[in-house]
Amino acid sequence: MPHEHPDEHPISALLAPDILTMLRESPADVAAETEDLHPADLADVAEVLPRDKVRALLDALGPERAATVLEYLNEDLRAEILETMSAEDAAELVTEMTDDERADVLEELDEETAGEILEELPVAQRRVTRTLLAFPQDSAGGLMTTEFVAVNEGRTIEQALGEVRALARGGRKEVLYAIYVVSEEGRIRGVLSLKELLAGAEGARVGDVMHTEVRHVHPASDREEVARLIAEYDLVAIPVVDDGERILGIVTVDDVIDAIQEEQTEDVQKLGGMEALDEPYMQISIVGMLRKRAGWLSILMVSEMFTTSALQHFDSELQKLPVLMLFVPLVMSGGGNSGSQATSLITRAMALKEVRLRDWWRVALRELPSGMALGSLLGAIGVLRIIAWQTLGLYDYGAGGVPYLLVALNVFLAMVGIVTFGSLTGSMLPFALRRMGFDPASASAPFVATLVDVTGLIIYFTVALAVLGKYMG
Repeated sequence: MPHEHPDEHPISALLAPDILTMLRESPADVAAETEDLHPADLADVAEVLPRDKVRALLDALGPERAATVLEYLNEDLRAEILETMSAEDAAELVTEMTDDERADVLEELDEETAGEILEELPVAQRRVTRTLLAFPQDSAGGLMTTEFVAVNEGRTIEQALGEVRALARGGRKEVLYAIYVVSEEGRIRGVLSLKELLAGAEGARVGDVMHTEVRHVHPASDREEVARLIAEYDLVAIPVVDDGERILGIVTVDDVIDAIQEEQTEDVQKLGGMEALDEPYMQISIVGMLRKRAGWLSILMVSEMFTTSALQHFDSELQKLPVLMLFVPLVMSGGGNSGSQATSLITRAMALKEVRLRDWWRVALRELPSGMALGSLLGAIGVLRIIAWQTLGLYDYGAGGVPYLLVALNVFLAMVGIVTFGSLTGSMLPFALRRMGFDPASASAPFVATLVDVTGLIIYFTVALAVLGKYMG
């Protein structure tokens, strides 16, 4: 049975029957007939085939083409295919992959299977793959590939072109149009494009035409830092260097895009009040989904119990002035929403390096007047609503003997206080979490909203005691 619904890949679903026919009647023709298909499209075809036919498709394509298609398959299917192969066959396939993709694929497999495949790799690929697997996946070292082009700074333009030509003929390089210039010791000295190399004057040395200012990162650099540098300087790749400034590999822009997508997915899920998923939504098991969601929901549930405690504490005030209860949802939502806004803004600003830990006081100085202004706006809307309903006779807010304008004043002042507190709390919580070594995205919007709900009620009833206290006696 297909493991994907055909509607998800309409073009691939049209091609799949023809490919199935070829696999059954003339598998030797599959490679030639699919030669013009992009590997990503061919991977889509594989994903709508019955699972027992995917292996047959890869076998028909040949190791090099099959390895490229394998890079585009979804992780679960890719792992399943490799785990059904012998270690020798799987090694033959992943050997044809780029270094970084090979390491990523082995990282997805269980440790025993990955180890068996690793032992069957050729010595050079095995050594490189072990090196890449040693780095954390979310670091520059974990993202980099060792396939890059480097020439010695002392080479002439003609010599360098000859070396680049030989490298291009010998096998694919990740970024052939970015050429790094190194010293005799392998230290990075500069960079130039293939176009600049081709346009170089005859007899000139590479060191004379290179750009000496080269942005680089270290293997332990976070992927967010790598993404920031590539975006800031419009790079197609960035070199990864060791402490001696020797090039270990490069991180390409396509790998950064994948990393950014993963990072943003994690942040969005955490901001939604849950743990980040380890697998795509449609692939994670129900039990796995429950584990990711139940913990935070339980914590938020317990936290909301403090809201009930706050209401119980002011139960006598509510009995004397029931009109106060009408505006509890209003003030709670105003504070929670303002806190969620501030948390989302600061968490994203931190991710983009727009805000650093030392900027907390500057953020507080911005959020304080912003919170007061937003609270005044929301409070004014609440006041207008009270006045309009009272004037039109839709509701008598003075039924308890209290002037309705004082009720309106209470709502206004409470909204100013609650929204200001929510904005400050929501903006400061990411700083506190970062200082403690946690991910600021953990300051999820629901968590902030819950926190501000409790404190918002306290502020609301405290203001009510000050404004309407004599009517509660």
